[in-house]
Amino acid sequence: MPSAADTTAVVPVTEAQRADYERNGYLLLPSFLSASWLERLRAVAAGYVEAGRAPDASPRIFDVEPGHSAENPRLRRLISPVDLDPTIRELALQGPVAELAVGLLGGPARFHHSKLNFKWSDGGEEIKWHQDIQFWPHSDFSPLTIGIYLEDVDDEMGPMGVVPGSHHGELYDLYDGEGHWTGALDDADLPRAGLDRAVYLQGPAGSVTVHNCCAVHGSMPNLSPRARPLLLMTYSAAESFPLLGVGTNGRTGKLTGTLVGGPAPRWITVGGRRMPAAPNWSQGGYHTIFDVQQTDGGSPGSETAAG
Repeated sequence: MPSAADTTAVVPVTEAQRADYERNGYLLLPSFLSASWLERLRAVAAGYVEAGRAPDASPRIFDVEPGHSAENPRLRRLISPVDLDPTIRELALQGPVAELAVGLLGGPARFHHSKLNFKWSDGGEEIKWHQDIQFWPHSDFSPLTIGIYLEDVDDEMGPMGVVPGSHHGELYDLYDGEGHWTGALDDADLPRAGLDRAVYLQGPAGSVTVHNCCAVHGSMPNLSPRARPLLLMTYSAAESFPLLGVGTNGRTGKLTGTLVGGPAPRWITVGGRRMPAAPNWSQGGYHTIFDVQQTDGGSPGSETAAG
């Protein structure tokens, strides 16, 4: 079990790190996680690898490569591990990764989703060049994804590559010429994407990567004899909200929207205009406008009215 310091200490984010992230759209923090956290996460990952061997392993939890079998497991992804496992949930919502998100976003952060990409040994599949925000659009461009290497990662293992500064540039069309969603930049767009400037993020186990939702990134196949498990967790600023009815925003986990590092804000910004927002009544507490307006607690300017 981790010490109290592992679970409660605020992870400092320096002004230089925040400035690097804002300028380049990514960060690499070598050996970020403590040994105790890393040990726990490796044990969790190993447990899911064993569970993935079962012939009835749920496709709602596991995505597997062609040729996957109990004797030769080739997992591509564990889906929504924050919802599945208490250790990963603690890390994402209370632990050092949550603190890092709060530090980089400059205030309370809103958890969006998680995944564990395994990138299996001896040819684990590539992730083609893409941007994230088109998959799950938000009301702003604050979302960032924090990744944790559970094993040492070198060039042979297909580390993630990021194009510095691309988060300030073009938002690419991830449909092909026939209008089919591919989730990747079209070949015709690649020359504009600055791939010759891509930085490949290597590091020892426990290292953390951060990339902005608009940063162009991808990774090559894993040609090594070792798997490259990468735990990924996405957050936005607390004032940022996923746009429902677009992309994967309706397919995230039960904990999507959980706030870390502070209370829900009363204000949101959409289209450059800042406005007060009502509380989240998705789980109940609201019937009609009459219930709100015709009570003492619902008068204009009150806590109930403003959020």
